[in-house]
Amino acid sequence: MALAIRSASPPTRLAATALLTAVLIATAASPAGARPASGSSAHCARQTHLRVPGAELQRADCLAELTTAGTVASGHTDPADWAGLTPKDLPVPSGVPGVQIDGYFPDSSTTNTNHGWNHDAQFVIRLPDHWNGGLVVAGSPGVREQYANDRAIGDWVLSRGYAFAATDKGNTGVAFHRDGQAPGDAIAEWNTRVTQLTRAARAVVAQRYRRPPARTLATGMSNGGYLVRWQLENHPELYDGGVDWEGTLWRADGPNLLTFLPPALAAYPDYAAGGPRGEQAHGALLAAGFPAGSEFLWPYHHRSYWDLTQRIYREELDPEYDGPVEAGTPFCASGSPACDADYAYADRPAEVHRAVAKIGLTGRIGRPLITLHGTLDVLLPISQDSDVYAEMVRRAGRGALLRYYRIEGGTHVDSLVDAFPDRLRPLTPCHRAAFTALEDWIGRGVRPPLGRTVPKDPAADPATLLAGCPLDA
Repeated sequence: MALAIRSASPPTRLAATALLTAVLIATAASPAGARPASGSSAHCARQTHLRVPGAELQRADCLAELTTAGTVASGHTDPADWAGLTPKDLPVPSGVPGVQIDGYFPDSSTTNTNHGWNHDAQFVIRLPDHWNGGLVVAGSPGVREQYANDRAIGDWVLSRGYAFAATDKGNTGVAFHRDGQAPGDAIAEWNTRVTQLTRAARAVVAQRYRRPPARTLATGMSNGGYLVRWQLENHPELYDGGVDWEGTLWRADGPNLLTFLPPALAAYPDYAAGGPRGEQAHGALLAAGFPAGSEFLWPYHHRSYWDLTQRIYREELDPEYDGPVEAGTPFCASGSPACDADYAYADRPAEVHRAVAKIGLTGRIGRPLITLHGTLDVLLPISQDSDVYAEMVRRAGRGALLRYYRIEGGTHVDSLVDAFPDRLRPLTPCHRAAFTALEDWIGRGVRPPLGRTVPKDPAADPATLLAGCPLDA
């Protein structure tokens, strides 16, 4: 059964304060502890009473299964959103009935085509019948849409009894940079949309279960991890903690994507060609931050990630670099006009650095944060990202709120583990270990182990690595 509601009122500004006050709990929830809320035990109870504050359109559906074990067949997810993010053998939990609300907030951009709506600021909120009292909020990785976290995060937290909410961040796709009026606006909107959804989802949870969430947790990977960092720095009042899965680092004075991707683009062709210049190019890639031992991943990342990522994010933050050309010239040769391989962020005008500052991080987190990052990440090299962010947090005097785990053998997307099972380890089980450690931290006051490098047993069976990730081993 579906219920569609279109708002009759004009779009309103985001509330300046949270709609609901967070209530801390004394114990962390577990799957076995999930119980129907008092007075709300019936399947899909109160479905017709649910209203997402600020939504322009919403559609509520009563589902027998909220995880991808059922939503793929029922059309309540889009597998294309999460393709390539998880190992092929990742188990799919099931047995989670409840209400799913799809919809969108007022927005002027139209890159998201899900449901045929051609409307951005789309969201999904899932409310399990058997609720553990918590809410998990996530922003999508990359420039993907609102279902991108369904396999990696949503399925698992729903199976543990959490309500789950996710957003497309307000613009999607490789032309996301067309959104906004000024450089940096499109990325800045990502932060606004996560804040907006968190407030709205907390209100919906209170409507469904007749009490507000006892804990609200933020989590996400890549750009989604950046959003966790930003939210805990800027809106700690909305959350009890977060898990940052290899979040993107933006700093006006670097490092950032625009400082380490151009050297990789300039050096890689010579490295791939070999010969006398190949050794020098190899050194340039290592100097840019790409870790020794990750060379087997470089061809794929050059072909699929480095060039496109550099061009579209540079267009978002520095559109004047290539004049009227939009997002540069793919795989241009170093030395050609306005080539992104020759981009020098440090030499760009002050307005470019101000655009990055608009979306920049400070390290001043206000809630517990667990960060994990793979040592073989060659899209966001760990030395140029989470190593730096962890030091930023410490320098900001917030080190007691951070636990940082460097995952030996982890890379940026877990699907690559299927191609290189003897060299890589998946981060998905490490994220789950971090999440449960966060539950214990905020729920029972059990502080996780101090940050460390989590070793990978070179003889470990890939199936064993998928089963767990002991952070204190």
